[in-house]
Amino acid sequence: MRLYTGTGDDGTTGLFGGGRVPKDHPRVRAYGDADALNAHIGLAAAAITDDTDALHDTLLDLQRGCLDLGADLATEPGGPHEGKVERLTEAHVSLLEGRIDEFDEANAPLTGFILPGGTELAARLHLARTAARTCERSMITLRGQSLDGVSDAALKWINRCSDLLFAMARAANRLAGRPDVPWQQG
Repeated sequence: MRLYTGTGDDGTTGLFGGGRVPKDHPRVRAYGDADALNAHIGLAAAAITDDTDALHDTLLDLQRGCLDLGADLATEPGGPHEGKVERLTEAHVSLLEGRIDEFDEANAPLTGFILPGGTELAARLHLARTAARTCERSMITLRGQSLDGVSDAALKWINRCSDLLFAMARAANRLAGRPDVPWQQG
């Protein structure tokens, strides 16, 4: 099978389950942003040298979740391929909440805003966090145009994903002996 088909040369793409839409359609933008988030998470994972590290394992799980999210967003509810995708559920959200608690437990309590950065890993995690927020905004746009286009669980999952990446960035700095850099006005 060739990597290129030429079918998208007219500016359209096919949805999973049929139908073609413009490449800037809100559904395509949402699952494209999930793909971009996945790439940002992969970039963060590449900065971890110990692949048995809890941070690394969690990032791989998040990447799998991003693929599930992308498939969820690419598949219109009730379409012919509905049964072929795993929709995100409250159980997926609960798993992220548990991981947030695990990573944030040893972090110092937040007393204000912090600047993204510190170690290279933390900076990459903060960058992934911003990609999660971009994806979330795209999902909100899609939901506004199609009431059955984005589930409550998917929205909660992407919100928790961002929170988890934030907790992990702080943990990465803490584990490297780097303190958070507090934001100071002016």
